This record gives sequence, structure tokens and C-alpha cells, in this order.
Amino acid sequence: MVLSLLSIVPVVVVGQILWIVLVDGGMLQERGREQARSTVEVPAMRGAILDRSGRALAINTATYDLALDPTVDGFAKNAAAFYDDVAALTGRSAAALRRTVRTRHSRQYVMLHRGLSEQQHEVVQRWDVPGLILTPRFDRRYNYGTTAAHVLGHVDADGQGLAGLELVYGEHLTGTPGHRAVKRDRSGRIKAFVGGSVDEPEHGDNLVLTIDLVRQAALEDELRRGVKKTGASWGTAVAMDPNTGAVLAMANVPTYDPNRPGSFSSDARRNRAITDRFEPGSTFKLVSAAAAIEQDVVEMADTVDTGDGWVVFHGHTMKDVHAYGEIPFREVIAKSSNVGMAKTAAQLEPGTLYQYARNLGFGQPTWIDLPGEVDGTLKRPSSWSQTTLTSMSIGYEVAVTPLQLLAAYSTLANGGLLVKPYVVERRESMTGAPLWHNEPDSIRRALRPETARTLLPAFEHAVNEGTATAARVEGLRVAGKTGTALKVSGGGYSREHGRASFVGFFPADDPSVALLVVVGDPKTNLYGGAVAAPIFRRIARRWAGTFPTVRRRLADTRPVVTPTAPASLPVARAPLPADSTETLPNLTGLSTRRAVHWLQARGVEVQLRGAGTVTAQTPAAGAPLPARVTLTGTD
Repeated sequence: MVLSLLSIVPVVVVGQILWIVLVDGGMLQERGREQARSTVEVPAMRGAILDRSGRALAINTATYDLALDPTVDGFAKNAAAFYDDVAALTGRSAAALRRTVRTRHSRQYVMLHRGLSEQQHEVVQRWDVPGLILTPRFDRRYNYGTTAAHVLGHVDADGQGLAGLELVYGEHLTGTPGHRAVKRDRSGRIKAFVGGSVDEPEHGDNLVLTIDLVRQAALEDELRRGVKKTGASWGTAVAMDPNTGAVLAMANVPTYDPNRPGSFSSDARRNRAITDRFEPGSTFKLVSAAAAIEQDVVEMADTVDTGDGWVVFHGHTMKDVHAYGEIPFREVIAKSSNVGMAKTAAQLEPGTLYQYARNLGFGQPTWIDLPGEVDGTLKRPSSWSQTTLTSMSIGYEVAVTPLQLLAAYSTLANGGLLVKPYVVERRESMTGAPLWHNEPDSIRRALRPETARTLLPAFEHAVNEGTATAARVEGLRVAGKTGTALKVSGGGYSREHGRASFVGFFPADDPSVALLVVVGDPKTNLYGGAVAAPIFRRIARRWAGTFPTVRRRLADTRPVVTPTAPASLPVARAPLPADSTETLPNLTGLSTRRAVHWLQARGVEVQLRGAGTVTAQTPAAGAPLPARVTLTGTD
């Protein structure tokens, strides 16, 4: 019986085989083909970030991730040679690669190296190693290194934004990945599937900024120079169009390289322009002056008695740098008299000063399109002490961000409107098609136009004859205000630590630029007029030629050049043409800075050899205006 039953088994097996082949064969073959098919993600290209002239600040480069499935049949016999080849290609040791595979978290997937170049990718493709997995992706590259780093931000290893515009506009920059059908062989290797379906990726949008690369680089250069010269711990500078709120440049020292953000401290990566609060000192006197003028407490010509340069308010002594005696209110502003401003503000109701500070944007965000902005600190009158009114009138017991302060002075510059700062001008598709445009927006009317017109001469006088003479620019009307604020240390204010600032705009009668410079803990001097104002002046001089309307108004105040070494240096020369020209003028005898600015403003690329005064140029004067000019300078 047992033998009979056993003899039936082969018959049953053969029958089952015939059933599978004849009845279920087609269905099972199709299922096998489906199991051999798979899809791989086709990554979307992250949008580029461009400056206002179309220069690429942040772009993508194609790279590949090298991974491995060590469980695939046939890998073990190729493992030794494989580890040696990967080590030679990537610079990692073969032992480290083996350890990575041995301690992997996933049984069938282990990442060996990220960021293979196209050339390395071609080499790996020629290897015949089972279980090899190559995944294409895009790496982010910041073409100009540290330039505009705090505005651009950076991304992580997976291309996700972590800071700056990369974070705020991540949804628009990222795009949507696609998918492509592929086939896998018995070893798990991916092969092309001819005729397979492809879902194309939707690439991310490009961002076009309000920032110009040339101006940004000049601002960073002068800020870095100023911080180093004064022995300061840090510095920040922001410039914007006071009429629209468009940010023209923004920089911090220290800074970092977004291509390798992990190599820098969190302090270097911090955008102080919007994340740091500080007591503004005398720059806050704009608020007090505006409130006093609009509330008819004082007129610009009214006399204010500042006495011997000191006064006591509720047991607290307030001092001036010098004793000014009786001076008109416009001189209180220009000479930055603490006593005069506090005496004037003492005639205001606490709620009035508070409301003007709120109207000018303090104690609230500016709503700029950058991450990490803080509100600042503005106490409500109900929590004020007896000295808060007079202290706040000169910029103490209040904390502001640099951008808030710049927005307030932009209000004075544009006739009384508080505007919303912004960095992104527009979004475009990868092909350049317009998708969205940022419309300039005013938040509120903070001052009456006549108030701004009344105050303006006093702030211009502060630059011409007051505390900010170091901010003067030859041939250019500048208005602004210095600020010096001591830093709280050990329960009191330390004269060894402070913040020196200057905020102003030019041309004063028709402003194109509002610019703020703040320097932290300078060692050479604590006063804004000595530390921050010279940085403002150097930036303004380098920028002036890049604005056609400003350039036309600039007077040629360059002194006549007398013959020195070399003897061929011209004694005098005609001024540069202010308007458009089709020929290259004679640039010898000019400072290299002035010559470079003139050329760059007309779209000419400059190669500079040396510095100081231009002694030679190629092409020669009279040639058609070229695309590139070489200048030789001698100090």
C-alpha cells in the first residue's frame, strides 16, 4: 500500500506541473515580469538664486550617491576588489568601507559615499559588481562663497533648506521629483526598461533678488575692513531702497561659507541684522524728535537749554559729551544732545512716545522674507519706571534690530511711510517665464509728510557739522544720525563694551539708498561717529557710481594730480563723462576705485593689477567701449 501511494506522488507532481504550465502559466509569467519591474525617482532640479542682474549666486551641480546591497548573490566574491576600488575613488580607506557595511542598519541598503562627480560616476558604471546602487541627485553650489551668505542660507545633505532664502522659499525652490520605470535582474541590478513609463520631474522655481552682487561685495569688503580696523567683535550692515523696501545688500562679520556650513560656528552663521536686539542709543532720537514736532511740543528753531551738559531725572544723572548751553532744537539733533532731547521728550505723555515708536515699526517684526526675525523690545507705558520716558528718548530701555532701525529711517527718507523690507524681487520658472512679482508695500503712514520735511535738514546738518562729519561724501548730500550705546555688564553699563552705529541715506533730497552700519565692541573708539560713520562713507562712495541718478548728480571733486613717480603721470585730466558714452575715456590719473566704479556701472568687466592711482589702461582711450578693460594701478 505504501509503495502504491508513493508511486502516485510523481504522477501528482507531473499533473501539477502540467496544470501550472497549461492553465496558470500566462498569469504567472506576467506576475514575474511585474515583479522584475520597478521605478526609480528622477530628482527635480532645485531652482537657482540669482542677483538682480541675473548672476547665479546659488546653482545645482549633478552628483551621484553610491550605495550597496551586500546581500545580492555574487557580491561576496567581488567584495575585496570592490572595496579597494571605492577607496581609491573616494579617498576613504577600504577598512572603513568594510566597517560601514558590517555595521549597517539596513540589511539590503548601505550608503557608501555621497556626491560622486560625473567623472567618478562614469568610472563606477564600468564596474561589474552585483548589488551596486547609483542614485543621481543635485548638490547645491554657492558660486561666490561667503558673499551674501546670510541672505542665501544653505541646505542639508538632502538638499532641504536650513537657513536664509533656502529655508523660506524651500517649497518653491524644491520642485517635485518624477519617476522612471526600470527592470531588475536576478542580482538586483537596475537596467533600463525600453518603452517604460516616465513621469518627468517638475523643476523648482528660480529666485531673482533685489541684491546686486557688485554692491553686496563692496559692502561686505568695507564692513570687514571696518571691523578689523577698530578691533571689533562683530559688525552688521544693511542697505535698502527707502521708497520701496527692496533690500540692496545685507552682510555680517563674522560670516561663513554656505558650501560648507558645518565648518563654521553658529555665531558666524547668525544673521545679526534681523536676529540681534540692541539698545540703539542716539539713533532712536528720531522717534523723540518726530513725536515732539508733530505734537507741537517744540519747533526746530526753538531754544533748548542744555545747561552745563548734565541734568538729573528722578535721581538719575544724564550727561552730554560737551556742554552746549542754549541751542536750537535742530542743534539738539545735530549735536546729539542727550540733555536737550530728554528735556524735550519729558513734555510728552508716555503713551505718545510709545505710540510713535510703534508707528515707526519698533517692538514688532518688519515681516522681511527671511527666517529668524525677532520683534525687539518695546515696553508698554504701564510697565515704565520713572526714568523710562527720558531714557527711551535717547535710545535706552528699548531694544531694536538693525533692520527695524533702518526701516524707521527709511520712513524719514521717503516722506513718512513705513515700508516692508523684502529680498526676493520675483520668481521665475527654470526657463525664465515669470511666475510671481513682489509688489512694494507700505505698512502704514508713520509720519506726516511735513514732519519728515521739517526734520530732514537737522539730520543732514548732523552729517555736515554735527556728530557724523565722518559720514560726509564729497559732492553728495547725506543725512543721518550716529548712535553709541553702552552694553549692560555686571548690573550696569560698561564703557569697555558697546555698539557704535550710523544710519543715514543719500542723496538727502531724493534718497536712493538708506544704509545702516552697526559695529559691536570696537576697541579703538566707542562712538558711532568715529567707528560706524567712516564705514558708511566708504560704502556710499563705492556705491554712488552704480546709481545713474546719483552718478549724474555727483560733482567731480577729485583734486588735480601733480607729477610724481612715474613721471609720465598726467598733471590733470578731463572729468569722466557722466552719461552714456560709446568710447573708452582716459582713466589714467584717477583712483582705481573711481575708475572701476565708472566701468562696472556701464557693464564693463575690469581686471585690476595693483591699486591706488591708474597709470595704464588697455584698451587705450578713444577705443570703442569694450566688454573688458585692464587697469594698472600704482600706490
